[in-house]
Amino acid sequence: MQAEPVAATEAAAATVPAPRGPRWLLPAGAVLLVLVLAGYVADLVTHLSYLAAMRDLVVYRDGGLIVRHVSPAYDPHRGSPLYDWTGSHGVQFTYPPFAAVLFSVASVLSWTVMRWAMTLASMAALGLTLWLVFGALGYRDRPAVRAGGTLGVSALALATEPVQQTLSLGQVNLLLMLLVAADLLTGGALVPGGRTRWWHGIGIGVAAGVKLTPLIFIPYLLLTRRYRQAATASGAFAATVALGYAILPGDSGTYWANGLFLKANRIVFLGTRGNQSLRGVLARLAGSVSAGTVPWIAAAVLVAVAGLVAAALLYRARQPVPAMLACALTGLLVSPLSWDHHWVWVAPGLALLAHLGAVAGRRAVRAAWWGAGLLLFLIFASWPQLWNLGQSGLTPAGLGWYAPGTYFATGSKPWYHEFHWHGLQLLAGNSAVLTGLVCLAALVVTAGLGLARERRRDLSP
Repeated sequence: MQAEPVAATEAAAATVPAPRGPRWLLPAGAVLLVLVLAGYVADLVTHLSYLAAMRDLVVYRDGGLIVRHVSPAYDPHRGSPLYDWTGSHGVQFTYPPFAAVLFSVASVLSWTVMRWAMTLASMAALGLTLWLVFGALGYRDRPAVRAGGTLGVSALALATEPVQQTLSLGQVNLLLMLLVAADLLTGGALVPGGRTRWWHGIGIGVAAGVKLTPLIFIPYLLLTRRYRQAATASGAFAATVALGYAILPGDSGTYWANGLFLKANRIVFLGTRGNQSLRGVLARLAGSVSAGTVPWIAAAVLVAVAGLVAAALLYRARQPVPAMLACALTGLLVSPLSWDHHWVWVAPGLALLAHLGAVAGRRAVRAAWWGAGLLLFLIFASWPQLWNLGQSGLTPAGLGWYAPGTYFATGSKPWYHEFHWHGLQLLAGNSAVLTGLVCLAALVVTAGLGLARERRRDLSP
């Protein structure tokens, strides 16, 4: 049978017809983005030392400089130059060797140019991701509505803590999210049976080569029977590993063969408030990292199975955006270490809730969806630290920073603040994980109801 044309498969992706939208949506979205950008720039100027430090970009850049200047002349018998290195504040390079190889190219730029390039590229990646999301939600033939939604949700996303942290740290999260979305939300990849391009899957593989967390999308592709795309993603990831071995054989051996990639606690105390994953929550509740390990394994297996199955069912029901979000949430929750800034997936989540409110027929349902979107925004918003005026002033931060933290504590430190949270500290300090579990549960229920409806249709005469 001839494959469906790309345009037809994209149009079929949206199970609910997308509304035409009011004429004021595009200018309103543009004005909102300008206002949020102005507020962000004002905040940036006021707290320049914090919001523009780009501490993680320093690590990436130093890794690239090590590849260029240290590794070629380094005696492999003395250890690993990339992973033995320790920078300021005790930070170390913890990413796959391929990430250092990439930044060896970027490190030829001056520090000022690199900071500007990372900031502009990340903000562009945010907008492009949301453009793809709204296209997959059915607005492909309504460019004004699609552009208005993209600008408006980009403004809201810029006001969230994960996005602001990504920008202030110089992280790659928004770029990796774009690579994944480009693989899953374009062309025939949108619906079952659609004709995919040869490059579908490369983005996921390359993203996993920089950070391992996007690997969760490969089993998702297998469960949705996109075997060629899964093979392409696996091949691209294997190519990043091979390139790392070709350029950095000693470092690659340390990272892969010696199991360094399994040591999530190498650079940080896993119970730190910044770790917004199931392992972080369970370590904090158990009172030690070791006591929380077995509960985390059990919970991670349960969440992984439920999340991936739900994602596959949602994709089969021609809901590619909820399916992608279910898989992304699963990865964030089961990962041993999910920093607060990894939760940039809140941006497409806001877009989905805005769309569901727009297509709802009843006013009460519409208000419920938009209320859920507002609540999601408020939970992940970047708030002035009114609870810590003595130390932080009005420096913006997420709700998780309300609870006291230990940061990069060593195992010999006798006191961990996170083990002594109580009351609102427990809710705020674990807010991302708790919200993620609620959202994933809603997606699981949606997938289950869809499967039940499908079975009733099959049984009906």
